[in-house]
Amino acid sequence: MRVTLLLFAAVLLMPASVMAQGWDVYINTEDGFRVNFPGQPTVTETTFASEYGHELPARVHTVVRGPECYTVTIVDYRETQRLADERATATCPEDFADERACGLTNAGRGYWKEEIGGALLWATFEFVERDAVVTHLAWAWQDLVEGHEIQLTNNADQSRTFAFISMHQDRLYILEGTVPRNYPPPALFQQSMGYVEPDGTPVRYQTVYSNRSSQYPETFPGQASRVIRGGRDGGAAAAPAAAP
Repeated sequence: MRVTLLLFAAVLLMPASVMAQGWDVYINTEDGFRVNFPGQPTVTETTFASEYGHELPARVHTVVRGPECYTVTIVDYRETQRLADERATATCPEDFADERACGLTNAGRGYWKEEIGGALLWATFEFVERDAVVTHLAWAWQDLVEGHEIQLTNNADQSRTFAFISMHQDRLYILEGTVPRNYPPPALFQQSMGYVEPDGTPVRYQTVYSNRSSQYPETFPGQASRVIRGGRDGGAAAAPAAAP
């Protein structure tokens, strides 16, 4: 992704004492990502409420350094189709008159397609709803995986938050760095996001990866991203069979 002027400014303005404190590449193969953290994160299990009310399993990786806080939250959407279908089937018999109310339409049973297709917007909306001023909001990519880039200034204490939200292989990644008012913006953290294979090998794409078109090419038509594994062209990213 492009290197912005803001990133250069962050480096130039960063105090020597801060630069001296080591940032290391943290790799988590279970959650499939790598990022630069200023220390070893603590990991917390939690849940995440999806747009249509599913409590999805989530894991939060957190590093707190003085008044600074850096987190990467991973939300597992991989069972969304099953969960949505089970709920729709349980609440609405097949002969139910108002199928739309239960999501038993061509939109997908239980609205799983809306869940998958709208996950990025749903997570981004949570930031927009905060008591803060949105100073930047854009479509972007990190490591050639598309996502949303957002920056906020908190109304109460003027702290600054830089976030990047992406979705890769049906897992939602919410990267968030917050620093006090007079600190350099956490742009380096925001732009360090990457993705790894189960063995820790970095995922390399030839084109910008979209979770919708790469994982569900029949449901969300588009160009599936091409992935390079071990230096060889691995073709399109693996895609599960899409439900009608």
